[in-house]
Amino acid sequence: MKTETQTPLAFRRYPSTTAMQCFETAARHLSFTNAAQEMHMTQSAISKQVAQLEEMLNLSLFYRTPHRISLTPAGKTYYLEVLDILKHIEAATTSLMSNSDNSEVIKIVTHPTFCARWLIPALKGFSQAHPLLNLNIKELAMPFFAEDQNVDVAFMYGDGIWGGMESIKLFDEYTVAVCHPEYLTDKPPCINHIDQYALLQLSSRPSAWYEYFRQQDISIDGTFVGPRFDTFNAIISAALLGYGIALVPIRLIATELQSGALVSVWDYKAKGRGAYYMSYPLSLGNSHKVKVILEWVSAYLAKSNQQDLDSIV
Repeated sequence: MKTETQTPLAFRRYPSTTAMQCFETAARHLSFTNAAQEMHMTQSAISKQVAQLEEMLNLSLFYRTPHRISLTPAGKTYYLEVLDILKHIEAATTSLMSNSDNSEVIKIVTHPTFCARWLIPALKGFSQAHPLLNLNIKELAMPFFAEDQNVDVAFMYGDGIWGGMESIKLFDEYTVAVCHPEYLTDKPPCINHIDQYALLQLSSRPSAWYEYFRQQDISIDGTFVGPRFDTFNAIISAALLGYGIALVPIRLIATELQSGALVSVWDYKAKGRGAYYMSYPLSLGNSHKVKVILEWVSAYLAKSNQQDLDSIV
């Protein structure tokens, strides 16, 4: 039995990028006059491009009155689609223009705080040492699956087991309670008076404070109460401004602890349930660019591990 195959849209049925740009600009301004000024075209040329686009689509994209234009429901839908297409064209063009013919891009995905406070320092000098490898770092605040991100290397926190990925452990996580040096009235504060202080909360780890005290066989109320933030970066900023006590991985605040901008509240360091990993797709195991960055990060890690982190707490 023969099955029907969908015939690709004929080339002549694709709108030109000029027509899409004219439509997008007119839709954004809701004015052909303002669109013409931005596009450095005449108003009649903008109107003609949009009219030809409507004719090709066999749809009205704008309601027209003598004094104004507005988008039709179809126009609103098409505007979002066209905007997305133009952004992709711009990104692809910029990426191609910014890279030499012989260069490769290393696509990296990681959490924002880890990126700013560990990964970027770790990659200092990489571009100079490897000028034909261009870093493209994407930050994702929420938990993510690296295999869904079209990524070469991912830096993640967890158990190291992700589908289709090979993972190399970087280091365990140890968290400490810290605050601004002027925040405390008692040094260290009595556990029985902990309700006098704000415990800053991380949205993705709602039981972090409970676990911190549980590891010390301490049972107190109120460990789930306090200002809540999406990222460690936000919690660190809040602690620096005296919002309260933050529970943060030592490696992410080494600079602040060394400078005295943040001080430890108690001596205890809580071991996290997970660790930090550098992961890459199994299919890229023999990739030159992946091997290069793995070697670079491993060398940085070996060097940085010579520092005794206990000495800064």
